[in-house]
Amino acid sequence: MTEDAIREAYLSPLSPPKGLTTAEVERSRETHGSNLLTPPRREPWWLLFLAKFEDPVIRILIIAAVIAIAIGTLDGQFIEGVGILIAILLATILAFLNEYRANQAFNILNQYVDGVRVRVIRDGHPTTIPRKDVVVGDWIYVEQGEEIPADGEVIEAVSLLIDQSKLTGECEPVQKFNRDELLGQSGLDETYPPHCLYRSTIVDQGNGLYRVTAVGDQTEIGKLATAVATVEPGDQTPLNQQLERLSELIGVVGLSFAVTIFIALFLRGWLTQEINLNGAQTYFLAVVMITIVVALIPVWLPVVYDGLKLVNEDLEAPDWLDGGEWQSWLKAIVGGIAALGLGIGVGWGLGILPPTGGVWLPTLVGQTLLGYFMVAVTIIVVAVPEGLPMSVTLSLAYSMKRMAQNNNLVRRMHACETIGAATVICSDKTGTLTQNQMRVYEVNFPSLHSRKVADLDLATQLIGEAMAGNSTADLDEEPGKLPVVIGNATEGALLLWLHHQHMDYFNLRRGLEIKFRLSFSTQTKYMATLGHSAALKQEVMHLKGAPEVLLERCSHILTEYGRFPLNNKQPILELLYEYQARGMRTLGFAYKELPDNLILPEADGQQVPDALTWLGFVAIADPLRAEVPDAIRVCLAAGIGVKIITGDCAETAQEIARQIGLWQGDETDPYALMTGKAFRALPDEEARKAVQSLKVLARAVPLDKLRLVRLLQEAGAVVGVTGDGTNDAGALKQAKVGLAMGSGTAIAKEASDIILLDDSFQSIVNAVVWGRSLYKNIQRFILFQLTINVVALGIALLGPFIGVSLPLTVTQMLWVNLIMDTFAALALATEPPSESVLKEAPRSPTAFIITPTMVRNIVGMGLTFLVFLVGFLLYLDRDGISPYELSVFFAVFVFLQFWNLFNARCLGMSQSAFTGLLANKGFVFIALTICVGQVLIIQWGGDIFRTVPLSLRDWFLIISSTSLVLWLGELWRWRAARS
Repeated sequence: MTEDAIREAYLSPLSPPKGLTTAEVERSRETHGSNLLTPPRREPWWLLFLAKFEDPVIRILIIAAVIAIAIGTLDGQFIEGVGILIAILLATILAFLNEYRANQAFNILNQYVDGVRVRVIRDGHPTTIPRKDVVVGDWIYVEQGEEIPADGEVIEAVSLLIDQSKLTGECEPVQKFNRDELLGQSGLDETYPPHCLYRSTIVDQGNGLYRVTAVGDQTEIGKLATAVATVEPGDQTPLNQQLERLSELIGVVGLSFAVTIFIALFLRGWLTQEINLNGAQTYFLAVVMITIVVALIPVWLPVVYDGLKLVNEDLEAPDWLDGGEWQSWLKAIVGGIAALGLGIGVGWGLGILPPTGGVWLPTLVGQTLLGYFMVAVTIIVVAVPEGLPMSVTLSLAYSMKRMAQNNNLVRRMHACETIGAATVICSDKTGTLTQNQMRVYEVNFPSLHSRKVADLDLATQLIGEAMAGNSTADLDEEPGKLPVVIGNATEGALLLWLHHQHMDYFNLRRGLEIKFRLSFSTQTKYMATLGHSAALKQEVMHLKGAPEVLLERCSHILTEYGRFPLNNKQPILELLYEYQARGMRTLGFAYKELPDNLILPEADGQQVPDALTWLGFVAIADPLRAEVPDAIRVCLAAGIGVKIITGDCAETAQEIARQIGLWQGDETDPYALMTGKAFRALPDEEARKAVQSLKVLARAVPLDKLRLVRLLQEAGAVVGVTGDGTNDAGALKQAKVGLAMGSGTAIAKEASDIILLDDSFQSIVNAVVWGRSLYKNIQRFILFQLTINVVALGIALLGPFIGVSLPLTVTQMLWVNLIMDTFAALALATEPPSESVLKEAPRSPTAFIITPTMVRNIVGMGLTFLVFLVGFLLYLDRDGISPYELSVFFAVFVFLQFWNLFNARCLGMSQSAFTGLLANKGFVFIALTICVGQVLIIQWGGDIFRTVPLSLRDWFLIISSTSLVLWLGELWRWRAARS
């Protein structure tokens, strides 16, 4: 369908817009497609899988295993090499599946963006539909702060300014007009004509009606392929930075242990004549080892630099290491070959190489050294916590998915953890503490008491026009159903009142020929609309907003007897205060008659005109959310301060604070309740003191909120702030966690970190629980993993010195690594949130994730396990250690960690490890997998795992005796709960 055909089919300026019918919608969707953008092409799953092998340590282990298989084939000893490859493949597949599943959870934001509701006209009446359901030909209404859902042509524009920076890169808003207003003007050939609107641009001011001409990939932004909404994972969160430093530290320790263990094994082999070489063979072995060290520089040198950076943060690795992965390896391999060539050349020149045709390195020695090397590399694999980043990813993905189900849509990943550290919540009143179900409780318009029919009709029409014309809300009035408010809840309450008075708001609105509109802002506290009035038959400016702001500018009042000077405003103010003290919102109405030849004011004119005529006011009730008082009590008990910031008057705000339990009535601090005006008057030094005791800030403007957040954060507070309006964007960005209302503007949501889908304060409390629980889950994983690290590294290091060269084989250590990395991340990172975290004080955002309690647990439990296992090894080795005894040792080692997994689950809690266990089905499944897997490995692992089957009695003794770890933990937690 051509542009002209679309205009002719859908545009009829002579009658009110009817929009599309249901049948026309389906035809349009079939012809022009849906309003969904094709997501950017992602890497196929097999490339993501191969990326898991990019870890150079894993590659070295694979190469070593292949060499072991090749050498072992000569004498039939290749099974262990095959086992190593299988273990690596299994661990890699599980890690890939976990990460792939976690990344899928981040798509939830795209689903939300496509589900945002927009206001359209269909089948002759206003309604709302998800953005993805918009079709070509739809009539869409947009207003300040909203995002344009699809490309289209302007039909009506009232002071419509559009921010097109996403398309043009220029932040200056552009004014939009309809075609008729542009007749005779130039500029229609511009790239982005002034009569067209484009998807993803934002209404900066005003409102308008437009007709859709392109959807989905056919929109300008769709063609540019830059508008796909994604979570912003690029931010390095404080937690990620901590874990990176922790991983670097453990990597340094792991490399040190690996080198030490290799040297220890080498010396033991030399002393026991396992490695028996002559002088020439020793020289050649030294050359080979130097060659390997040089060739593996990309592995060990970055770890050395990580260690040096712990001492000197400014130290940087050499540029050639950062030249790209293949370039670094190529340089290292060339260097290794050069070292080998040089060593052989020098040896040949000095005559200290083995003779030609002689044995340069015995096969048995080569196999032994290769075994030592694989043990050392495996130690690095076990020591380096690959599961740390995966545990964070899993925790974030799990938390984001479940938080969305609890009405918290996370836009930036860092917010998941940061909200858990919040110490102050600065909350709006309307919608967050109250239900945002506005209803007119009382009207006070003196002119409605007129006894003359003509005067009463005029007053009724004028008041109806003031409510409907100076408003952008709508009612969805489907036959047989109660009307539903579309748009601003306060304006919707006015329209519902008109509906109950049997007045058609749509006809009243069309009776006011609008020429200019100034949107409501928390800065000015009013909204103004200028147009030709059907009631007064002349130009008029209608204003509505804060009653005291308008009343101050009123010189006259419209009464039942006509328009008279307003000399005494005190009775009106007292009546307003009476309603406000009962927690109601009051909204004043005034108007000003204007000459017909008036020059339209500038779009940025913010000054309230003088000599207004007071029409009256309405008192609007907004019931408190039932769950808020309990949520406030929980917050205060959790050490989180709550401050109400509202544009309402002080009396209303104070009453709401009293109802929710924030205001006790015995406050003596002069700063506990302040108005925005008084707060602005305070110098910074005094304001810093004031914000600590402030509970309610009334008649606040956005800059007040921004200043409050800044001062609190300068004092060390972690602030979460709510906002729904365009002007709240600054405070939302300033705060550590910006919480936008689901009903808020696109600008507010864009500036936020979390979107509260239900606008409720309870959702903030839920987010805090999730944030604290997420942090606890990662701590549990670290506790469990580092405890195993201490034990595994200690056993591997001490084994050679107590007569057992390999207490745990390479395949056994890889199984242990699979348990403590992949399985533990799955089991502990997805632990459901616990309300008990709210009994603790907020953590410091700069505190190290490993707490003193965790250090005591890791060192105490790790050393206890290590001492026991070394003693157990010595006991088993009293007459020489057999495969049966090594199998028992392997089983005991793993089951000690198995039972300790349950203890790690209870970190920070004094409850039993079995409490709520079935609520985490993933944990139960992983625990069973480890248990069954260990039994299967020992019973049927054979040569691959160096095990022999154990009897039923053996298993009973092993499982029951090692479970003492859990029962001692249970006893400890029981005593803690009693005390």
